[in-house]
Amino acid sequence: MSGAAAIVRRAFEQGLVVPAFNVPYLPMVEPVVRAVADCDSVGLIETARLEWYKFEGQGLGPVKAEFDTWARPEVGLHLDHVPVLDEDDQRVDYRAIIAEALALGYGSVMVDGSRLSLDENIQVTREVADLAHAAGVPCEAELGAVLGHEAGPPPPYEEMFASGRGFTRVDDARRFVAESGCDWLSVAIGNIHGAISGALRDQKKVEARLNLDHLDALREATGVPLVLHGGSGVQREYVLEGIKRGIAKVNIGTEIRQAYEQAWRAQNSIEAGQEATYTRTCWVIRDYFGIEGTRHKLL
Repeated sequence: MSGAAAIVRRAFEQGLVVPAFNVPYLPMVEPVVRAVADCDSVGLIETARLEWYKFEGQGLGPVKAEFDTWARPEVGLHLDHVPVLDEDDQRVDYRAIIAEALALGYGSVMVDGSRLSLDENIQVTREVADLAHAAGVPCEAELGAVLGHEAGPPPPYEEMFASGRGFTRVDDARRFVAESGCDWLSVAIGNIHGAISGALRDQKKVEARLNLDHLDALREATGVPLVLHGGSGVQREYVLEGIKRGIAKVNIGTEIRQAYEQAWRAQNSIEAGQEATYTRTCWVIRDYFGIEGTRHKLL
């Protein structure tokens, strides 16, 4: 893949989407790359800090090495969530992680200062955006609270949606993009992350919705490609309409992680897990997003 910034911008302008697949287990990389290629699409492999600690992602170097083994031009490599303050309220040495990813050749990076004040989030994102741009790659940031990774059960979904709890504020987003220099912005408009703690990680996700009027306002205020985290489980009609309205990248984690884990455990076979991952990734691309055959429009 050449130029993740240009590819996501093209998706934004054409009402298309670049799916980004989280790989908490290294054997998932090959079937995801194969599925993207076989569907004649474009996608990203991504790894987040929590996947090295909560699962078996192993770290930046191992993911990059596995990716390089199977690399194809239609698949890029993205560093997902590097929090400044993590889901356990611990401070993270985000600069060192992002610098390592850039040195390894990751094609895009994300810093997550969403648990900070607006001023602090702008300052941190500006710093990371400058590092990323110096390396020639785009920077993703997050504003608002995409819930789900915290310990314990999340608040009732309908209560959260009706109240707009954690939703990205339009005026904040306008200022944030103008001052932080981020290229892509992850927003909270009703989407939630898949649970990663204890028994909750195996449960089916809530069928989330998106506040599309709020999304329209965010697109108008920011003018940058918007990102949907917690894409697994969102009702399809909302996602497809959201893509038309400015969501150019959607993160998919739970959907393929659970497919891998269930097949792996049931058959005690990594190969079975890989084939389940391949099948589910193809389903996401062909049947959920309906973007099979769009490679030529983005590359």
